[in-house]
Amino acid sequence: MSNTAPILALMLGLAVGIDYALFIVSRHRSQVKVGMRIEESIARATGTAGTAVVFAGLTVLIALAGLSVVGIPFLTVMGLAAAGTVAIAVLIAITLLPALLGFAGEKVLRKADRAAAAELRAASTGHHGVIDHAHSPNRWIRMITRRPALVLIAGVLGLGLIAIPTASLYLGLPDDGTAAPDSTKRQAYDLVTEAFGAGVNGPLLVTVAVDDPATMTQALPATAQAVQAASTDVALAMPGQVSRDGTFGFVTVIPRSGPSEPATQVLVHTLRDRAPALGAAVGGTVAVTGLTAAAIDISDKLAGALPIYLLVVVGLALVLLLLIFRSIVVPVIAAVGFLLSIGVAFGAVVAVYQWGWLSGLFGVDTPAPVISFLPILLIGVLFGLAMDYQVFMVSGMREAYVHGADAKRAVVSGFTAGSRVVTAAGIIMASVFAGFILAPDTVIASIGFALAIGVLVDAFVVRMTLTPAAMTLLGKTAWYLPRWLDRVLPNIDIEGERLLARLAAQSPGGVADVHSYEVDAAADAAPADAAPAETEAELGAEPEPEAGAGVEVEAELEAELGAEPEAGAEAERAGRHGGSADNHDRRGVVERALSANRGANSGRHRSQENEDEPARR
Repeated sequence: MSNTAPILALMLGLAVGIDYALFIVSRHRSQVKVGMRIEESIARATGTAGTAVVFAGLTVLIALAGLSVVGIPFLTVMGLAAAGTVAIAVLIAITLLPALLGFAGEKVLRKADRAAAAELRAASTGHHGVIDHAHSPNRWIRMITRRPALVLIAGVLGLGLIAIPTASLYLGLPDDGTAAPDSTKRQAYDLVTEAFGAGVNGPLLVTVAVDDPATMTQALPATAQAVQAASTDVALAMPGQVSRDGTFGFVTVIPRSGPSEPATQVLVHTLRDRAPALGAAVGGTVAVTGLTAAAIDISDKLAGALPIYLLVVVGLALVLLLLIFRSIVVPVIAAVGFLLSIGVAFGAVVAVYQWGWLSGLFGVDTPAPVISFLPILLIGVLFGLAMDYQVFMVSGMREAYVHGADAKRAVVSGFTAGSRVVTAAGIIMASVFAGFILAPDTVIASIGFALAIGVLVDAFVVRMTLTPAAMTLLGKTAWYLPRWLDRVLPNIDIEGERLLARLAAQSPGGVADVHSYEVDAAADAAPADAAPAETEAELGAEPEPEAGAGVEVEAELEAELGAEPEAGAEAERAGRHGGSADNHDRRGVVERALSANRGANSGRHRSQENEDEPARR
């Protein structure tokens, strides 16, 4: 096993384990904070966020296990080891983590929030519905939704500009010429280059095989002479030793260029193209080998496998995202965003480590070709993390949209719910990878640099900026799925829609929405004296509440209320469009009370909203 395989497995396992735990715990805390019972919140968080974690983990597994497609043994070992670690992290997130949350109880909240959460739980009339996070959007998502076209165009153009150096990407394996200047191997390399030329550090071997040993004495010198005349980049071609049976020999070829220079790669390809004709001329079989040629072969094989690997990994992940989000547009947005992230990562690596830009800042002593397995490794790791961030961000949007929010409000709600998790996950991963930039080995430093840049760009620019902008511009079109495909695809239901319907049917108290998207939209469109609309999606199949309970709720509401209806309507609008977290909690209490008292008239509803005005203000 390669000594880098356990390091990569440990690094990725630790990172995704933290990411998945953050996602589930964040959902659990937000639910407990608005009054959901601990046991119900753990179950709901595991059933919704936990399902999203499972599918996010599957995308990472596909990307890492797909490294075996390349056919390079050490990459296969690295990919499978890391994939196994990620699978264990997923299992821990959906089994051990819920148990630990049960032990923690209310301690997942800050002490200042526990009393308010307990009060809200005591006032709860049934199972909770969906939390609408769109009540407290931050300035970033407000800016994006106000000018989505400008944000999208500026972001794509900016990322495209940084990705321009990708067109000059040149792959190769490191040699002693890229080592640190104060290392002994670099000093020896420089001395040899100065005295005999750079090609002496990476000679080529041209082998000659004949059937008749008597012809070898003429075939070997003729081959050396033909190789010398084959290219101007050949500094010297010398006949070498012959095997004991006289049927095999070799010619040592000294290029004028160094082992990792593009001219040497061209020379190898030129000699191989002429090998059949050269072999026929000398009466034998001619081939080109050596350490330098083998390094070039590895780079060519990795470059050739890159499109196949990208097609397999992205194709399978698109199918998986199609199942999760039930949309043909969202997976395309995810894939295009990933290509932008990859382009930026490659462009930055080429500019710094191949061209030498900002070399003093990043400690690059000698610009050199990019390590040949970096693109495959970068795509595998970054694709898995990018799809994690996509699931974390868009699953909240999908959940809000399925439960009745309009397309724009769903974007705001999903962003608000997932942005903290993606921010924390991106910072954690970027910090881990950035720690390798200061490594004395240029190869390790370039890998860490590429991964850190890729994670930062994907998390903060692509997933938290361009994706919400694109989803806002597309509106309902972002969730388009042909009817025939909708009938064929299995319903994963990571939003918990069927769960809420089952709870509504089984619970005597019904499902009390923490916030109703339908009520909110109807209140915006209706006059001030109109009662909020109650839809079947809000009420589900809940049975009618007992008469005694309804009378108690009415009496309690009438005892508390007493201000003017117009003030209540104004407070409702203020709370809906910019309320604080306390406003959100108080509104949940009111709506759960109104859900239990379904026979309340419109005047009582407006009076109840009036009671909320001091808290909202």
